[in-house]
Amino acid sequence: MRYDEFVGQVRRRGGYADEAEAAVVTQAVLGVLGHRLDEADAEELGCRLPLPMGMWLTGDGGPSVPIGTDEFLQRVGIATGVPPETAETDARAVLRTVAAAVSATELDAVLARLPAGYAALFGQNGDHSST
Repeated sequence: MRYDEFVGQVRRRGGYADEAEAAVVTQAVLGVLGHRLDEADAEELGCRLPLPMGMWLTGDGGPSVPIGTDEFLQRVGIATGVPPETAETDARAVLRTVAAAVSATELDAVLARLPAGYAALFGQNGDHSST
């Protein structure tokens, strides 16, 4: 998937005014997700996404922070300046687009490293309940 296609899908899923808004939200959500994943997982997922999204995932390359979905959504809200309810809509728009952009095998590998609540944000059902 190309960058413009990815951002266009995020725009449609999130109901954003334009691609610029969708891109800002995408960068924020991927940046927070990148801090949740360990460096190798962030790099692996980033390789499957259009440039510069992989760089947004790997960001500063710091250590992963084991946070649940509530804290994840709070951090997305802080990054985008919106309340947690809006942050959930933002996260779903981006993460469901990630799910559409990568293979089922890659998505399963990511979800296996996240608490079960993340699967719903990616639009997936199932019990991926490690860490």
